[in-house]
Amino acid sequence: MATTQTRISVELVPRSEESLRAEMAEVAQRLPGVDTINVPDLLKFDVRSWEATRICGAAATRGDGTAYRRIPHLRAADVDPDAPLTMGQDLLEQGVSEVLIVSGDDADYFTHHTYPVDAVDVIRRFRVELPELTVYAALDPYRQGIAQELRYLERKLAAGAAGIFTQPFFDTALMQAWRGVLPDDLPIWWGATTVTSKGAIGYWRRRNLVAFPTDFTPTMDWQRAFARRAIDFAREHGDNLYLMPVRASVVDYLDGVV
Repeated sequence: MATTQTRISVELVPRSEESLRAEMAEVAQRLPGVDTINVPDLLKFDVRSWEATRICGAAATRGDGTAYRRIPHLRAADVDPDAPLTMGQDLLEQGVSEVLIVSGDDADYFTHHTYPVDAVDVIRRFRVELPELTVYAALDPYRQGIAQELRYLERKLAAGAAGIFTQPFFDTALMQAWRGVLPDDLPIWWGATTVTSKGAIGYWRRRNLVAFPTDFTPTMDWQRAFARRAIDFAREHGDNLYLMPVRASVVDYLDGVV
């Protein structure tokens, strides 16, 4: 029986300072099981992830008065190899102790200046220059075969990653299959999200190569039921879980679930 305390995070998109403050208030008021906030870095919005963590930290505390732990996503392709890691120092000053390094979306290369570095490079650099930060790597169960993804993960772990965040899952059987090939002591944040339209199903199939389970339906009832199953799975294995509402309010998705 797993004994590690399961952490539950909600992913909040940094559309604006106002939206973050409003969603943090909802989390604090309605979702007592959440102890962590993770924040993606999306170039179409003005607020960067490490700026959003400061806003989230100031916006609300948990019911017991403790601060929410915050995990920003940092795009490796945005990190200038010849410049200081200024966002890292900013995060330390905020009291943030964990970051997720992701590669960065290829589609952004045509409109945004990027650098020829990958996630492995940036993980290694963070571990050397900012050892106070726990660095997580990303794992994508869909983009390539299991053996290839595991080799890529091994490079990230060798560079200093302490654990992983997965792409969202839609099937606990697939989660179990991956759990069986990952190291027993590897800290894992499993992901779950909302897919509530045929258009969204098409996006996940085309863009992320997802194969949905046969019982899947694009309804909020299905998403909420799966979130409960995913939480149970994470707790059973002593892992963590993040929940990502897309085109749905935090409360509609998770009220009564966490």
